[in-house]
Amino acid sequence: MTLVVGFAPGKDDRSGLELGALLARSDGDDLRIVTAAPARWPTPVAGGTDREYADWARAHGEAAVAEATALMAQIDPDVRVKAAWVEGRSASSVLLSQAGKHGARAVVVGSGQAGAYGQVHLSSTADVLLHSASVPVAIAPRGFDAPAGSTVTRATCAFRGDEQSRRTLAATAEVCARTGAALRVATFAVRGRTMYPPETGLRDEDMVMEAWIEQTNALQAEALATIGEPRPDDVRAVVADGRTWQSAMDRLDWQRGDLLVVGSSRAGLASRLFLGPNATKILRASPVPVLVVP
Repeated sequence: MTLVVGFAPGKDDRSGLELGALLARSDGDDLRIVTAAPARWPTPVAGGTDREYADWARAHGEAAVAEATALMAQIDPDVRVKAAWVEGRSASSVLLSQAGKHGARAVVVGSGQAGAYGQVHLSSTADVLLHSASVPVAIAPRGFDAPAGSTVTRATCAFRGDEQSRRTLAATAEVCARTGAALRVATFAVRGRTMYPPETGLRDEDMVMEAWIEQTNALQAEALATIGEPRPDDVRAVVADGRTWQSAMDRLDWQRGDLLVVGSSRAGLASRLFLGPNATKILRASPVPVLVVP
């Protein structure tokens, strides 16, 4: 199958291409690298301006295709790649139309330039995709690069215990089946600020948290029992808590080759992505690439 990878030329970040290559090696997919060029005006402009703009867009697009092709030759010359530039209203609309046209398994993008290196930061394009796409969207942390020839070695499902996260777990298990990766089910909990005196409040809070963790472990085990074949050889379930989403995320070990899988919110339309507030916080705290599934 095909992965559609968004590429913006002339920027000091090739993380989207790196993630696309990693996923392609893992799944055996082809890459279609797409650069969006602004569409021409719907009505002709006098004085040759429309023609001049078309010439500029063509030159811009062809330069982007050449740059993407050269970068992919450096990243992994063995991955099957086709680069193209496409006119459209916006980068997100172009990527979605290309995903539909080519039956893409997912859309892959990098992080925004304003974010810190090593963290996922949503660009305006990624933000639109995460609230409208009908296919999974993969986002690389800023500056992400994968070792030569590497593949996805572990997929972590962000699990909250409801029916939607069961579907996310099923999607994560499918990733593991295609790639041979290990499966980890992780539930993240953020402790609120204690409202009690330290002598009793912290103990009470710990008791509540222990009961919640026990219940969560049971829900994880129940969900894992429903996974069909082929079942990953390495399956683990964990609960990570902290005072913030970042500290909860940091409680887990993260390795190169990890992929975090996050599901859509229940508020979204059927079969479309809609990232809820907690999922967004988990995504932004992730030190590894994130795959968001409908």
